[in-house]
Amino acid sequence: MSGKVYAIYSTAVGGKPLIPLKRGVLETGRGLVGDRYYLGTGTLSKRLIGKSGVDITLIESEEIEQFNHTHNLSLGVGELRRNIVTSGVRLNDLIGVTFSVGNTTLEGVRLCEPCAHLSKIATPEVLPGLIGRCGLRAHIITGGTVKPGDVITAT
Repeated sequence: MSGKVYAIYSTAVGGKPLIPLKRGVLETGRGLVGDRYYLGTGTLSKRLIGKSGVDITLIESEEIEQFNHTHNLSLGVGELRRNIVTSGVRLNDLIGVTFSVGNTTLEGVRLCEPCAHLSKIATPEVLPGLIGRCGLRAHIITGGTVKPGDVITAT
């Protein structure tokens, strides 16, 4: 199993559009440096305090493409509000698995299901259309820098 980082997204303020990054710094047990959840300013930050596996979120570019095709939409890969967009890797298969992204090490914890907040910001179709396909929540075991093009491999 191997894939690649397609894109990295972040925003410092909950509810604001995510912006693409040329590189991101992942901090062990905290998340993507400068991101809304790293800073505690995310819309769901208070709900996530003390929960495991909320350091970083990932989503497959292929699932976004399929969702857009099925629903005749043109959502950009950053509009589904996940930090790392991947290509060539099935994220659902990484639950309970340790994997590397560039020079970082992550552990897949659980699916990152769509929620009412995402439905309100992106499009209502995400709730029924992306259940089981909206990405992965992961714990950062070893921090470091990630950038588009970095390889993703199970360790």
